[in-house]
Amino acid sequence: MRLKGDLSLFSVVLFGLAYISPGIVVTVFGVVAATSGGVAPTAFAIATLAMLLTGLSYAKMARAVPGAGSVYTYARKMLDSRIGFLSGWAMLLDYFFIPMVGWLITAIYFHAQFPEIPKWVWLIVSVGITTTINVFGMRLADRVNKVLMFIALGSLVLFATLCVVFLGKHGSSAPATDALWNSGTSVGTVTAAAAIAAYSFLGFDAVSTLGEEARGGARTIGRGIIGCVIAAGAIFIVLSFVMQLVHPGAEFADVDAAAYHLKVQVGGETYAELINFVTIAGSIASCIALQASAARLMYVMGRDGALPKAVFGNLSGKTCTPVWNLLLTAAAGVIAMKLDLTTATSFINFGAFLGFALVNVCVIAHLVRERRHGHTPNLFSYLVMPAIGAGVSLYLLTRLGDVALQIGGVWLAIGVVYLAVLTKGFRRPAPEMTFDDDTAATDRVTA
Repeated sequence: MRLKGDLSLFSVVLFGLAYISPGIVVTVFGVVAATSGGVAPTAFAIATLAMLLTGLSYAKMARAVPGAGSVYTYARKMLDSRIGFLSGWAMLLDYFFIPMVGWLITAIYFHAQFPEIPKWVWLIVSVGITTTINVFGMRLADRVNKVLMFIALGSLVLFATLCVVFLGKHGSSAPATDALWNSGTSVGTVTAAAAIAAYSFLGFDAVSTLGEEARGGARTIGRGIIGCVIAAGAIFIVLSFVMQLVHPGAEFADVDAAAYHLKVQVGGETYAELINFVTIAGSIASCIALQASAARLMYVMGRDGALPKAVFGNLSGKTCTPVWNLLLTAAAGVIAMKLDLTTATSFINFGAFLGFALVNVCVIAHLVRERRHGHTPNLFSYLVMPAIGAGVSLYLLTRLGDVALQIGGVWLAIGVVYLAVLTKGFRRPAPEMTFDDDTAATDRVTA
């Protein structure tokens, strides 16, 4: 049984944007502006270029190794099955728990709008809504996602418009060029801010898990990855620029509440309250994508026998979705009732940046293989660019806090122990299952 290819390029890009949640630029603007010395759009531009390097590597791997599975599949094919397992295990720390963060954020938004209802109730509601949609298949999730993403993107356009109208009436208290570079800016502050801004892109790689569900297969996935990074980067840069013009400089009364104060400044308190509903819609769309990607990565690892196949490697005969994996992620989401947002988000980036570095290494390994077979891929594209991408990813990894590095290290150590058991002391390759064209053709099930 295999996943069904129903998604267009447009749907794939929207799926990636939903995973990223473009509204995150508004949320993190205060932190990025304060860290950069008041040049948030420059920090986002640098982060966009850095993520585009890794995005190009994902696109190359999507063409070289078609199928769902993301860095897990790429590493096992290009490097070694055991390295592939460990990369998938590291990514699980990101994929498995990031839906929990999404549900927690949604619950926080709901609770802010309806404070009389406990946050844990809204958490359960959020988990229930997204799990139900995903259980009924990617086709339904795609339709719901499109509607919610258009609402969320519309709210961002409205916010940008209000910022422009405000600037037209009141102007900016500083030259526009100061939003790009000013006397309080340095290379160190901008790169530090770019590392923070790069967190906003986490999720573009989720597009690669849809390799078996996209019309056009690898070609669509490669284009979708690049399109997603470019679209997200454009949104981040434009919005942060107009926000930086509305609030020049790096001084905020409360960097975490900067977004709310800017909304009040350009649209008034009523607008700030109403836009919270739109934020909830965008957050639910993000949660749909987050949970779907987590479930599909676990499905591929279960199908290959890297995780217990009886639980993780099955699809529902009725909906052609990995129902058990969806329910497992939903159960993990309930843990968020005992966590605050800072704790919940502190450790998910470890697997993401490690995975980004490995994807770039896989491109270099692909170059070596091709040259052995007499092919000569472009050295700049297949060696220099991925090497830079890997270096940037490892640099971002070192910028994580001590708690994140400790939790990530422990998670990776558990994976090494499990792999040792699975491979009889690393003497055997990690299990793998392949499908030939005939099997794929006869084993495909409609949702």
